[in-house]
Order: sequence, then structure tokens, then C-alpha cells
Amino acid sequence: MLSLGSLTAGYDGGTVLHGLDLEVAAGSVHAVVGHNGAGKTTLIQTVAGLVPTASGRVSVAGADVTRLPAHRRAQAGIGLVPQGRRVFPGLTVQEHLTLAFGRGRRRREAAQWTPDSVKELLPRLAERAGHRGRQLSGGEQQMLAIARALLGQPRLLLLDEPTEGLAPLIVQDIATLIRTLPARGLTILVAAPRPALAVAVAERVTILVAGRAAGEFTAAQLRERPELAAAAMGHAAGADQEPAIADRADVGSAT
Repeated sequence: MLSLGSLTAGYDGGTVLHGLDLEVAAGSVHAVVGHNGAGKTTLIQTVAGLVPTASGRVSVAGADVTRLPAHRRAQAGIGLVPQGRRVFPGLTVQEHLTLAFGRGRRRREAAQWTPDSVKELLPRLAERAGHRGRQLSGGEQQMLAIARALLGQPRLLLLDEPTEGLAPLIVQDIATLIRTLPARGLTILVAAPRPALAVAVAERVTILVAGRAAGEFTAAQLRERPELAAAAMGHAAGADQEPAIADRADVGSAT
């Protein structure tokens, strides 16, 4: 679904990603793990078209989108859940969903995701439909950010640190939600600062260090040998570890 070939990108003449190669299989969850400053957000934003590609290639489902602007990439099936959620504080949940769904009879008839279906997936949003963005908890805002992205009808969903700043129980809910989405036809690329979320939700994990791939592993390998990720990230095994993320069924309970 996603292929990056020798991807180089950065800001204001500075290079953050250095010739990165990455393949994400259709219908899978692929995680990119790295410390702050490793290039995770730059990678997500470059795929989304928010950061220009200096050199290399970005392909989605076999189509070269390297030179397409962000809105054209969204039309091509790329959805973004940005770091920090970035919901509109003055709009209600329902207004967010209505705006994200857009207008046009043809679009609505072809839509897999509708405001009703995302509220069914995330019932807490239905309960909070009349509340404004600033009245929501961090977990509710994250659920709204994901719902908003789904209403763009993506094939590839980009999640930039989706559990940042959330309570442990809400992290469990987000992890469970991510695991359910491939069964609904989505491919997921998720960025995380540490391996715990990655091994809980992904089939494959790429370790990013200073804008370069320092290793790629299956999640099963990292569960059995966490020292592999530690070594690739440049610190001792057991350091900077998070509690394991369990499987939870109550996805809609985020508060």
C-alpha cells in the first residue's frame, strides 16, 4: 500500500530524513519507533504531503504521489491523524463530523465511513455529539481526530503518536481500536516514541534513528527479544520501557 524509495526530506534547507526506504503491506499495521527528533513526524507529514520531498519516491497502491500536494494525496486515499489531535475548540463533535464528511451526493453514496458509522465505532462520540472540542477530554479528542480522518475515506491512515499524553486505560482503548481497523480495509502507519504501542498493534516495526532506518523487525521478534529494539535505538535493554499494552474490547469508553 505504501512504498518509500530513498526518501529524503526536511525543513528550511535542513535534512531530517536521509534516503529512507520503507514498505507497508496492504491491510497491515506498520509502526515506526524512535526518540524525539528521530524524524517520525517528518516522515508522517512527508507521506501526507505537508513536508515536500527533496528526493526519492512516495507511492500509494502503486501510484506515484511524490509531487502531489496534500489535498490531492487525501483524495488519493491518505488520511492523517496529527500529533496533538488538533481538534477545533469551538466546534461541536457533530460539526467536526459533518465538515469532515463533506458534501456531494456522489461522495456520500460511495462512502464507507459516515458520521453515523464512526459514532457506532466510537459510541462515546455519539454521547458527546453536542459538546465542543474544548470540552472534551484528551481521549475523546483523540477519538474525534481519528473519526475525522476516517470520514475522508482513506485507504492508508497515518497516526502520529496517537497515545501521547493519554492515561493508561485510554492508551489501551486506542491500541484496541487500531487493531480493529485493518479488518475494515485500512492500512495503518503509526509513529510511536517507544516500542510498547508498536508491538501491541503492529505486525512490523521500523526503528528510526536520526532520520534513518536502524532496523526492521516483526512485532513477535520484539516481544520475544526487546533488547533488539533497545540496541537499535541506542540504549541498554530494559531502559526506557513502558508497561505492556493489553487487548481491550471496550474501545468506545475513552474519557
